[in-house]
Amino acid sequence: AVAQCTSSTATINSPADATNLATACKVFNGDILVNTGAQGTVDFSGLQQVKGDFIAEHDGLLTGLSSSTLATITGTFRLTNLTGLSSLAFTTLNSVGSISWTALTALDTLTFGTPGVTTAKSIVISDTFLSSLDGIDVTSLEDLDINNNHRLTEWDSPLANLSNTMNFLANGNGFQVAFNKLTWVTDMTINNVTSFAVPALQTVNGSASFGSNQFVSFSAPNLTSAKSDLGFVGNNLLKNASFPQLTSLGGALLIANNTGLDTVDGFPKLKSVGGAVKLRGNFSEIDFPALNDVKGAFDISSTNDISAACDKFQKLAPSKQGGGGQIQGVYHCESNNAKANDDTGGNTSSSGTTGGGSGNSTTGGNAAAGVAVNAAMLGLAVVGGFVTLL
Repeated sequence: AVAQCTSSTATINSPADATNLATACKVFNGDILVNTGAQGTVDFSGLQQVKGDFIAEHDGLLTGLSSSTLATITGTFRLTNLTGLSSLAFTTLNSVGSISWTALTALDTLTFGTPGVTTAKSIVISDTFLSSLDGIDVTSLEDLDINNNHRLTEWDSPLANLSNTMNFLANGNGFQVAFNKLTWVTDMTINNVTSFAVPALQTVNGSASFGSNQFVSFSAPNLTSAKSDLGFVGNNLLKNASFPQLTSLGGALLIANNTGLDTVDGFPKLKSVGGAVKLRGNFSEIDFPALNDVKGAFDISSTNDISAACDKFQKLAPSKQGGGGQIQGVYHCESNNAKANDDTGGNTSSSGTTGGGSGNSTTGGNAAAGVAVNAAMLGLAVVGGFVTLL
């Protein structure tokens, strides 16, 4: 039995060990490890605080973890490869250093309090059977990664600030995400969602990438600036992307292979782009009415006739291509390219056009070292007048 309240690690081999620890200690100074081979439900009621990590890993016999009193885990709450775990009940837990839950293939519900966990630095939830994230109610995070939870279809989160990275990938069909209070984020990569609501978002301090989503529309009505790249790739149902207040983009703009997107007119106030602009798709209309400064290339290709748009953007082309010089890289605009949607990488054309966009296809041209980025858009940057992978 474990009865000592200060130790580098308390190893729990049975439910009785957990009961003895929780009876003896309101606060445990050290890590708690639920050892491989512990069976059934292991309950820590009585224990209020763990000043260290709480870990359970690689145990197919463990079916439940619980505590009606534990409020704080200062370290990582790590659950890994617990294939029999079907109950996780911590009704008073409100603060953890971080959450790392992976391969919990029988866990379908969290039994947490209301509001639940409100404080954490990072959250990773991957490959679980969860259908809900009720009980995860943090308002500020450094990192958030929700991936491969195939029953997860909805999350309405109170998150307001995310200082590092956000990632959503391969969760349930029809997954709807709402961050109605989120105002500030550094980097976010959003894949395979049906809706993604960020009505209060004002600042993206890094990059935002949207790939293979099922949403019909996306809007960031209060976003005014993004410090790096913005990308939409392979969102085949997308018909509208709206950024009505966005004035500056520090990196590149990539919109490619969104086959339902006919019109690009959702950037009415965008004045400056610090990287390249690359558009590939089935566009009939393209408009950037306020655009006045593009540090990199401006490269557009459509399967449809966009000659009117090409004529308009020609006025912004570099002076050596007959324009006003607002575009500082190579200007290329092309209509009726049947293969426009095939080019979703980071290269831009190395040969320009000066007319109405009927030039030969140069997709995937010899930009810089000829390195392509993947569909998630890892980043386009200006290097020697061309565009390459960072």
